[in-house]
Amino acid sequence: MVTLGNEKYSYETSGEDWGNLPENWTYKEATAVAVDEKDNAYVFNRGTHPMVVLDPEGNVLRTWGDGIFGTPHGVTIGPDGMVYCVDNGDHTVRKFTPEGKLLLTLGEANKPSPAMSGFPFNLPTHSAVDPRDGGLYVADGYANARVHKFSPDGRHLFSWGESGTGPGQFNIVHNIVVDKDGWVYIADRENHRIQVFDPDGKYETQWVNLSRTACICFDMKDEPLIYVGEYFCGIGSNRIGTNLGPRVTIMDLKGNVLAQLSDQSYGDEPGRFYSPHGIAVDSKGDIYVAEVSWSDYGSQMDPPRELRSLQKLVKKS
Repeated sequence: MVTLGNEKYSYETSGEDWGNLPENWTYKEATAVAVDEKDNAYVFNRGTHPMVVLDPEGNVLRTWGDGIFGTPHGVTIGPDGMVYCVDNGDHTVRKFTPEGKLLLTLGEANKPSPAMSGFPFNLPTHSAVDPRDGGLYVADGYANARVHKFSPDGRHLFSWGESGTGPGQFNIVHNIVVDKDGWVYIADRENHRIQVFDPDGKYETQWVNLSRTACICFDMKDEPLIYVGEYFCGIGSNRIGTNLGPRVTIMDLKGNVLAQLSDQSYGDEPGRFYSPHGIAVDSKGDIYVAEVSWSDYGSQMDPPRELRSLQKLVKKS
């Protein structure tokens, strides 16, 4: 175990894959993770079973999603406990019960909108539920530079955003969360920032001086916090540079940095990350980090090998 963070925000991690998977099961890579009100972790992955649900000790409770998904990408649990899965392989967003019963599908599988058209969906990335009214926001990020809002029953309400680097523009709108007051926080990954919007999509502010912001989540308990998973932002020739990510940054809701977990470059050693692609926090303040380590690193090794893709960072009391 190694310790990350500072005196106030301190976490331990083994640096190994978390979860007691049966023999011959694999995540291959965990792309996203969400935690329900019982602290069960929903691990969306590209391995043996697309959705693996684990209890807080890492024991498998159930799996589902076999034969449904093209490319698992993002998972969100709404205030009502329903599970929203974004599949950027077939360009859909699906709503399930916690047991995996399909309730709603947004988008038509394998029929994307034209790239950069602004219409839903072309390679969507993540979703978020407004806790006030159940409205659903979808980050349509890889081949569209848009955010779409839908009613709880799936009716398209409006969209905003365009390609670029200015306020309200996006360069891979990769992750999205909504706070209790309806403010929308966007991980604008390749612009190295988080942008904040009101519930109608009006730009409010941005938080900069970050690495490649890939994923965000809230802890809205005693001290409201936002956790940001960041990719490495250097290049091959400075891969041993420090403070360039990959890392997890902890901020308050005004954008002040409170702690950064890891100052080292990517790697397999405890205390380091590969590519934090999904992030969640449970009721104890423990952080779950899903990493697309196969796509970004393992698949390019000689020979290719599966790397760690799901870490649990345990908060120290």
